[in-house]
Amino acid sequence: MGVREFFETSWRMTSRTGQVRIIGGKWKGRKVRFPALADLRPTPARLRETLFGWLGTRIVNARCLDLCAGSGALGFESLSRGAAHVDFVERDRRASAALRTSIAALDAPAALRCTDARKFLASAIRHAQRWDMIFLDPPFGSGLHDALLMAALTCLRDVDSRLCLELPAKRRPSAGIALCELRHADAGDTALWLLALPESD
Repeated sequence: MGVREFFETSWRMTSRTGQVRIIGGKWKGRKVRFPALADLRPTPARLRETLFGWLGTRIVNARCLDLCAGSGALGFESLSRGAAHVDFVERDRRASAALRTSIAALDAPAALRCTDARKFLASAIRHAQRWDMIFLDPPFGSGLHDALLMAALTCLRDVDSRLCLELPAKRRPSAGIALCELRHADAGDTALWLLALPESD
């Protein structure tokens, strides 16, 4: 089985079972459940391993924002690996209910907002809220990637903060947005980008 086929099969199996396994940290092996929704696409385990390999100890004590959280796989993985707090944002009520259940089951240091990501970011910008790590994975067919990316970058704490963006494979972040592209990986139908604010002159 080739790499592309492996990731596509992994995604289909994860979606069918409605659960995703935390792969590292204090909750390694614990399962997080989610509803079967057409556009809910948990980040595959191998891509999560790649991402958190890139982040290393940077995730420890970080305050994180999981936008368009879906299953919450990235947020819960962050908490398992030592993040101080995660804010989950998910507009679908069924997905939000599952996230609330998982937060309670894990006694996780997290908050949940059942709201649209654009509205949440607009409020966060008005109130000068900032995070050390932002995960951004809108549904691939939503057309929201560029607009949410521009707003989310405004909510990074400083140049040492990081933003993880998931896009359809072979796509790049918009060339019209000022950012630093730090790392990139393609797997199956997904492209993973690790981004940061540009250094000031």
